[in-house]
Amino acid sequence: MFRLFIVVLFASLGLYACKETPQPPPSSSSALEALKLKENIPFRKDGELTFIRSNGTPIVTIGIEIAATDSARQRGLMQRKSLPPRSGMLFIFERAQPQSFWMANTPLALDIIFVGPDSQIVYIAKYAKPFSTEPITSPYPAQFVVEVPAGFVDEYGIVEGDRIRWKYLSPTN
Repeated sequence: MFRLFIVVLFASLGLYACKETPQPPPSSSSALEALKLKENIPFRKDGELTFIRSNGTPIVTIGIEIAATDSARQRGLMQRKSLPPRSGMLFIFERAQPQSFWMANTPLALDIIFVGPDSQIVYIAKYAKPFSTEPITSPYPAQFVVEVPAGFVDEYGIVEGDRIRWKYLSPTN
């Protein structure tokens, strides 16, 4: 019995010694290189969104890709290397609450615009850093979030208190 135990013990140790050692996770630079090899995810224009001054004057209208499901919201603009001019993504949530975003796997610098249930802009995070895992959180409840290329907010003078108006486009547009 003791011999059998010794044989099983040494066989187990031999198998354990042959086990492949885990590889360290890829560095952020190798992750960036892998990202460069992928094709850019094409923009899908689902609708249009207009930014409006608090006095009702339209500022600018953009094409939007709409993220209204959990999976679309989680994916967001990850792995997008570019966006067409005057375009962005609209995230739609079921209810207003403080929303939190991050830039992991997102190579574009973005302006992130948090919007309350009444369509009023409640918070703007400018120039969100690509690939950052730092959370970007609205201090106020938001039901909608708009992501646009960094600098967009400054270019058009969009400020907290302005509003948005958006619509879906029909499938034939």
